[in-house]
Amino acid sequence: MEFRELECFVVLSEELHFARTAERLYLSPGRVSQLMRSLETRIGGRLFERTSRRVRLTPLGERFLADLRPSYDGLANAVDRAKAAAREVTGVLRLGFLATPTDVVTGSVRAFERRHPGCEVELVEIPLSDPFGRLRAGQVDIAFTLLPVDEPDLATGEGLNRVSYRLGVSSRHPLAARASIGAEELAGVPLIGLDGPAPRAWRERVAPPATPSGRPIPLAGTVSTSQEGLTRVALGRGGMLFCTPTAAHHRRPDVSFVPVTGLPPSVLGLAWVKAAETAAIRTFNEVAVGHALRAAVPVA
Repeated sequence: MEFRELECFVVLSEELHFARTAERLYLSPGRVSQLMRSLETRIGGRLFERTSRRVRLTPLGERFLADLRPSYDGLANAVDRAKAAAREVTGVLRLGFLATPTDVVTGSVRAFERRHPGCEVELVEIPLSDPFGRLRAGQVDIAFTLLPVDEPDLATGEGLNRVSYRLGVSSRHPLAARASIGAEELAGVPLIGLDGPAPRAWRERVAPPATPSGRPIPLAGTVSTSQEGLTRVALGRGGMLFCTPTAAHHRRPDVSFVPVTGLPPSVLGLAWVKAAETAAIRTFNEVAVGHALRAAVPVA
């Protein structure tokens, strides 16, 4: 038996008027009539007497209402409580981050927990080679990621920053002392890429297969994490692209980070599974956007 039929029956028994019942339930009067006919068919008897002037319960309808009302009220209250709980921002929010918890990450967490002290954020590192696996497995609720994301089951928020790239190379590499390099020069630098199961578009963002003009960029093997990549870079096994805040975080004497001009900016944002969206997820995204606006991070 459909809950909508029972709900319609209870409201119609209170209003005794099809138009007012339809208005309360955001339905058309025709839909109310359809639901009542369906319910009467299931029961096997008339629940209402209808004339052009009045609507009233039949004796069967009165008996059914008396029997139904306690259970219906309990069910309706349970639904209302569940809706209220779904709107609450409490409990634990599991937040995924990629490699480096920069101020975009930590600042958003602090701002969120100040606004909602009843909700604790639990940070979980997301491997670069599998940016969406933990989201889909339910191991994190929302995750920082590079935008845009072309995954039909995922929703994304606004871009939170737009920063340039730096090329990580061994401090002994010929390019290490350069003030900057152009994107076309990457054709002469084998780049370290990512293992699967990262989507192809994701892997090509980390290690583009060609320069903006189409010159091929050689691939110098693949890794799963930024730390693996940095180790290979330090050993002179290839170069690796990092966004500017991540490069600053990983500054070390055996690796040089050279600014790269001519590449589209790296854009960080949030992603979550559409079907698993909650009030806490929506609120965290809103808080992160607000933090980003206040921080006003310029393109580096």
